[in-house]
Amino acid sequence: MNKKKFLKKSAGVSFFLCSIIFLLSCAWAQSPRGYTEADMIKMVSGIHWLGHDAFRIESDGMVMYFDPFMLKEGGPKADLILITHDHFDHNNPADVAKIRKPDTVIVTVAKAAEKLTGDVRQIGPGEEMTVKGIRIRTIPAYNINKFRKPGVPYHPKESGYVGYIVTVKGMRIYHAGDTDFIPEMKGLEPDIAFLPVSGMVVMTVEEAVEAAAAIRAKITIPMHVGGPVGNISAAQKFKEKASVPVMVLPLEK
Repeated sequence: MNKKKFLKKSAGVSFFLCSIIFLLSCAWAQSPRGYTEADMIKMVSGIHWLGHDAFRIESDGMVMYFDPFMLKEGGPKADLILITHDHFDHNNPADVAKIRKPDTVIVTVAKAAEKLTGDVRQIGPGEEMTVKGIRIRTIPAYNINKFRKPGVPYHPKESGYVGYIVTVKGMRIYHAGDTDFIPEMKGLEPDIAFLPVSGMVVMTVEEAVEAAAAIRAKITIPMHVGGPVGNISAAQKFKEKASVPVMVLPLEK
């Protein structure tokens, strides 16, 4: 990397870290749950947005993925993979293979589990389990006003799709999955929330703004853009309209 590119990259990283610190300072009026602001900054710094609904979280040597999709070869191997539902842009066996190692644990719903091999553990809405010291709780994920055809939602409630709340180092991280603003979101109060905002078979920007206000996370991160559907500009629009602290993560390339 030449000096000019290095300086540009370093400036970008510094700006991103400053953004984290500023947002957390604004959010810290909410009562912490036994961890410090520095702990939260470290956690957010370990979150990598890979496009669409895919995230990688690195924390003290633990590597966790949500809905891995369109991954490059050679990325960090996963200790834990969480998959929200069986659609190809969330449950892609080829992408899972890129990050799986012999002791990787995959947690997902029954329909998605059918397509996967290895240590696959099934979970349904409203269930809990602990894997490798990570507490996992599921929240339903479904559509109430996005339909393939009249009366047929893209993500029916009866399909048993999920979002996840995982507890890492005392911090609760909510990945909503593909969903509309549903009653089960109200009052969740996680520390970090990943919410879909594209309006393409998931919440619109305006609906996500309402959901974020009801969820009341310390930091909300938009998703379901930067992939096969959804304009990435929706993430910025969501940030401008939201009444809660929002961070638009850089898309990792």
